[in-house]
Amino acid sequence: MAVKDLEDLKKLSMLRSQIDGISVERIMSESFPVVSSDDRISDVLAVMKDTRYQDVPVVDAGEYVGMVSYSSILRKKSVSLDTKVKGLVRNFPSVTQNMEITKIAEIIISNNCRQLPILNGKKIIGIIERNRLIEIVRDIRALKEIKVWEVMSNPVESVKVNDLMDDALELMIRQDYRTVPVVNERNEVTGIVGMREIIDNNWKKENKTIGDLEKSSRSQITVESIATTSACVIEWDDDISSAVDLMVDNKFSSLPVVENKSLVGIITEFDILELISACRERDMLFVQISGLDENEKNMIEPVYADIETMISKISKMYKPESLTMHVSRYNDSGGNYKYSISARFFVNGTAIMCKEIGWDLVSTCSSLIKKLEDTVINMKDSKVTFRRRKK
Repeated sequence: MAVKDLEDLKKLSMLRSQIDGISVERIMSESFPVVSSDDRISDVLAVMKDTRYQDVPVVDAGEYVGMVSYSSILRKKSVSLDTKVKGLVRNFPSVTQNMEITKIAEIIISNNCRQLPILNGKKIIGIIERNRLIEIVRDIRALKEIKVWEVMSNPVESVKVNDLMDDALELMIRQDYRTVPVVNERNEVTGIVGMREIIDNNWKKENKTIGDLEKSSRSQITVESIATTSACVIEWDDDISSAVDLMVDNKFSSLPVVENKSLVGIITEFDILELISACRERDMLFVQISGLDENEKNMIEPVYADIETMISKISKMYKPESLTMHVSRYNDSGGNYKYSISARFFVNGTAIMCKEIGWDLVSTCSSLIKKLEDTVINMKDSKVTFRRRKK
């Protein structure tokens, strides 16, 4: 089977039944860390370092309150590490034991998280982890045979072996990445650096604020000195079952993809979950825009209008399946946010990825949508993506 086979409604229905026939209880974790709203940020960072969790449940008096994420902590640069965690709690959607696996995959994608709570009333009884969820690929033949190049992200951003840890951290915060490949001058992968390495090397008891975490990385600590040099790579034409085996067995969240030893892409748990989510039964195109602040959600009505216009044009040529957009922001200069917006568009069995950067949220989104539209329109006559070149 290939990604394009998801267009066949009969095959898709059978595949969805296989996926959703797997119980949540089979893949959930019943042992997990928790913190309270009154714990300090420094306490939470210590828990994250000890447990390797980046999204930790917050529980008060036995009742689930929300989740606290390492990526959210990093954005609070002026906040003291003695501050209580209650101001950083995120309201992740919860999961129940009878929820469909395809829906859970969709929730994780929509919220860009690694762990989701499983609730029974107000009590948390388990955790769904991305690394456990992708294990189901091993049991479903139709998914196992899909090729890495069909679902990987390309192009891929990387850092050089002599770049500072600050360069990797800045890239992660700006693009909301959790891991970044490390390459040498020949574009060969020498390792990978992720939030795990940042936590291990950045968190120190003498730090007073979140900003100190970044300041500490501006010392002459190179990426090469903290990267996981044992990082595995996967060939572009391998089956994704091979990628899942490496991820699950080694607890990797991503794998650099190579061709003739050269970095050509990256496949992540997120990419595989998008594939699982694409099997979910829907009456219409799935559109998800994540990473927005509350005040930004009221600004993007024109963006949905642009998406609707694009879809009306594309539908005459191809079948659009799903569109996910993720908004990241960073302070480039002058106190204003600069937006970096990435999109993945499944259309006609092909995954198209684009990115756009700009100072205005709405106009940057509109430019990105126009870029997606132009890419699809030209798809017949050009070999735009790595996937198309490799068919």
